[in-house]
Parts: sequence; C-alpha cells; structure tokens
Amino acid sequence: MPIRQLPEDLINRIAAGEVVERPASVIKELVENAIDAGASRIVVTTAGGGKGLMRIEDDGHGMDQADLLLSVERHATSKLSAGDLDDIRTLGFRGEALASIGSVAELSVSSRPANAESGLRIEVRSGVRTGPVPQAMNRGTVVEVKNLFANVPARLKFLKTDRAEAGAITDVMKRLAMANPSVHFVLNGTDRSPANWPAVSGTGALEARLAQVIGDDFAQNAVRLATSRHGVVVAGLAGLPTYTRANSLSQFYFVNGRSVRDKVLVGAIRAAYADYTFRDRFPVVALYLAIDPAEVDVNVHPAKAELRFRDAGAVRGAVIRAIGEALTAAGFKASTSVADDILGAFTTPQYETTAPAGAPQRQDFVRPAMPFASYERAEGYGSANPFSPHYGAATAIQPGIEGLNEPSARVESEAPPALMEFPLGTARAQMFDNFIIAQNSEGLLLVDQHAAHERLVYERFKAQLASGPVPSQAHLIPLVIELPEEDCARLEEAAPDLERFGLYLERFGPRAIAVRETPALLGNSDVEGLVRDVADGLAEWDTSTAVADRMDEIIARMACHGSVRSGRRLRVDEMNALLRDMEATPHSGQCIHGRPTYVELKQKDIERLFGRSR
Repeated sequence: MPIRQLPEDLINRIAAGEVVERPASVIKELVENAIDAGASRIVVTTAGGGKGLMRIEDDGHGMDQADLLLSVERHATSKLSAGDLDDIRTLGFRGEALASIGSVAELSVSSRPANAESGLRIEVRSGVRTGPVPQAMNRGTVVEVKNLFANVPARLKFLKTDRAEAGAITDVMKRLAMANPSVHFVLNGTDRSPANWPAVSGTGALEARLAQVIGDDFAQNAVRLATSRHGVVVAGLAGLPTYTRANSLSQFYFVNGRSVRDKVLVGAIRAAYADYTFRDRFPVVALYLAIDPAEVDVNVHPAKAELRFRDAGAVRGAVIRAIGEALTAAGFKASTSVADDILGAFTTPQYETTAPAGAPQRQDFVRPAMPFASYERAEGYGSANPFSPHYGAATAIQPGIEGLNEPSARVESEAPPALMEFPLGTARAQMFDNFIIAQNSEGLLLVDQHAAHERLVYERFKAQLASGPVPSQAHLIPLVIELPEEDCARLEEAAPDLERFGLYLERFGPRAIAVRETPALLGNSDVEGLVRDVADGLAEWDTSTAVADRMDEIIARMACHGSVRSGRRLRVDEMNALLRDMEATPHSGQCIHGRPTYVELKQKDIERLFGRSR
C-alpha cells in the first residue's frame, strides 16, 4: 500500500485518542484550563456518566474573540513562554484539548472577559467550527461537551457504565480539589450525588480541604509533613500507621500542583512505612511536592498523568525523611479509627419481655455482688524495666475474685493520682494475661503487652545498631540446636553478619548449630525459636547478602522473640513501666507488624455504649 497523507478529520480523531480516553479525561483537561485561567469557582455538571453531557463553568479571565477562535485550533496555547518545555508552570499546556474534544463530540465554548459587555460563543461539530455569535453571560468561560464519541462508535462501546464513568469523574474532581484549596468546586448532575468543596485559605487551608474531600477522620489521624531537602519541598498529610486501607486508592500525589502517578513516589511511601504496616495494607497519604520545574519532565505522558524526575534519588530521600520525621514526632499516637472499630463491634443485648408459650418465665436480671480483688505481693521478683531480662518473670498479684475458678483478670484498686495525668494513664488490671487495662484522665485504654513491648525492643535494637554492633551476652554453656543440614549451612554462611546483631553461632556437626552468645537486649528469650526463625528467613530470602539487605526483618524477628510474651502475668509496677516506656518511644502506637498496640476509649464513648449522655 502506498504512503498517503491522512485527511485532517482523521488526524484530529487519532490525536484525540491521546487526550480523550474517557469522560473523566475531558473533565480533567477542561477544569485544568479553568484553573489556569484564574478561576475562583468552578461548577461541573454531568449527565449519563459524562457521555451525554459535560458542562464546565468558571469565573476566570475569559477570552476575547481572537483567543476564542484560536482556542479550538490544534497546537495553540497561551501557557508556554517561547515554547520552553523546561519551564512548565501551568496545567493544560499542550494546546490540544479543545481541538481533540471537538473532533469526537459536540463542543461549544462561550467566554467573556472582564472588559467586555457580552460574551461570544462558538461551536465545533466533527472538527468543523461555526461562530462566533453573541452570548449573554457573566465573566468567565462555559464549555459544553455533548454526545462524546457519537461519531466514533468503536470508542464509545469501550466506555464503562454510566455509574462507573461518573465515579471516574468524581475521582478526578477530588484530586483537582485537593491540589487547589483556594478554588471553590461544585460537582452535580443527574447521574450523581452533588458534591460541594468550598474554597479555604489561610493557615490550615490544606488540612481543611483534605478533610472536605477525604474526610475528617483522615485529618484527625494523620501527621503534617513540612520539610525541605535537596531543593525538594515536601508538604501534606501522612496517615498514622494504624490508619490504613486495603488498597492504594487513598494515596494521592501532587507535584507542583499537578496530580500524578509516579513509581518513585509510590516506592518512597512503601519504604517510609516499611517498619509500621502490614504488607497487604496501604497507608492513606496526600503528598505535595514543590520542585524546580527544570528538574521534572511533565511531558512524558499524553495526559500529563506521569512524570520523570531528573534526580529521583533526591526526591525519594526527601519523601522518606519527611514521613519518618513526622511519624517519629507523633510518638506513641495511634489512630482513633481503631477505637471506632471497637465501638462498632459492641451490640446492645435485646431481651424479650415475655417468654414463649410453654417456656418458664424469665426472672428479672439481678446484678451479682462482685467484691474487689484481694492481692498478695510476692517478694523478690525481677525488674520493673520492660527491657530487663527479668521483666515479668513471675506472677506478683494473685486473683481473689469469688466465684471464678480460672480467673482471667486482676484488678488494681489503688493508684497514685499523678499517674492518671500521663497520656497512657495508670495500670488498673491485666486481662487474659495479655491485655493491660489502664485509665487516664479522659478514659480507658486497652494495651496489648506483647505487641507494645515488641515495638519497644525493635526501636532499642535499631538505636543500638546505629551506634555499632549490638551488645551480646555469652552463654555459660553453648546451646546446641538441631536443624536440617541445609538450614545449618545457611546459618553458618550468615554467621559473620549475624554477629553484628549480637547473635554468635557456630556449626556443631552436620545437623546442629551451637549458640554461644545472644543479644543482651533479649534477655532470657526463646533462643531456639529465634534461631529457627532466622533460619526460615534465610531460606526464604536465599541470597548471599540476605542479612545485610534484610536488616530490618532480622531485627523484627529478634524483637518478636525478645518481647514480653502473651500469657505472662505482670506486676502493677511492671505494667506502669511498660506504659511509660511506650510514651517515650517513637512509633509505639503500632507493633512491627502494623497492628495497634493500644486502643483508647474516651469517657464519652463508654457512656454512649450505655445510652448515656452528659
């Protein structure tokens, strides 16, 4: 087949495919144009998921006749100075949006600048322009797009349902609203529930807009980002590690005011939260980066949804540092959504007032007497320091609640009033030999002793590693552990690297490993379980540099085996020591696996459970 020049209308329809993927992409281009035009209020109306109608009305600068006529021509834009693609400071700079839309839909553009008595209107049908004609209107621009892809049925049949397309438009509008807090956005139509995001300004404007779009609970369960490094300014909000979602749809990235998708930023978020969340959970993040436009290429994707950083390593490092510092500053704070989940699990029992025919009559409920527990404090038991090898070595409070053959809770009736003023309060009881019940001046707290101490040991491990090898304690008699030969070989190979963690191993025959020293921080832990766990990790990673590459995972495995175990009974002073250490340790609101270490129920929450109001 000979080479031939394509007709103009076909060229336009092919070009439209790069810009107009679906109704949501049309909304994105046109709203970005309105933002670039200085609009303070933008109203978007849709019908049929955008396939039937998309109307975008703004109060921006408007266009005179010359600009209006050029606006629907290909490669015409007012947003590039001297064609400099290295200095992009606007959103819709490609100059193809209106021309492409007009080739695959019925397009009309009405506009009026501030100094004009009336506006003008032009229409484009299948790439053919008519007008302009006079149009009565306020200052700004109104763009209407009807019957999208009516002349390209092959594209139309690949669109999703009206509901799905309307949802995609909503998502685009949310991102645009999040990037522009000073603009009032309104989204309505016959195919949706209306949305209204009023403009916000001043201190806290970004947090207020994010609360409007994502929800108040996000703003309440997030830390503020505000750092600058290597010419990269990082701002926004990062959710607490216990405030997560099942997918990454609640992660939002903005670079120089543009919503983007970028592997560097996704990887940075994953690395920043690596110590704090489950692998199958995703933190909620709204990340805003400001960077010199010359250091980022925003023209690598036709829809400008992806970009390329000149120095990706600097950007990644800035993001990880910003989130790390913010989470560290948050200390032991945990998400309030955990308490909400707990409250949602409570149900109010319903009792029938009359018994079924033939059944014995139900007796009135009488609350049984429940005397306070009596205690006997055992003498000579270990340390109150949770990091001590003797932490929680023996039971020191004996249960004395009448009528319970196998008690699972012990109550502390007296406590110094000053302890109530600490954030995590004072220990009142230990329940099921794993959960500490504490009370502060505002409510009740439930603490998972194993999960909490696991985080404390982990953070202490990291601090010791930062200053050199972890101190170890020698065993008077080396502990010999029998393992499969392949596990012994892996441990023998990794032994020099494991010494950095305070774990000294030697091969002891073909199927055994001798443990000479263990980290002093772990105390009298389950050494055999620890060594087997490390062996399993080496088998899973199966690389010669596994220990160096998996340092955090090695520490996590050691911390798990060195922490206070579930089922260990603690004295009151030990429980309070654990609470004080949690308050002084960053990230102690969640364990190393991403689970919350404590739940706080405010007094008003407890009263609400019983139908009481103050």
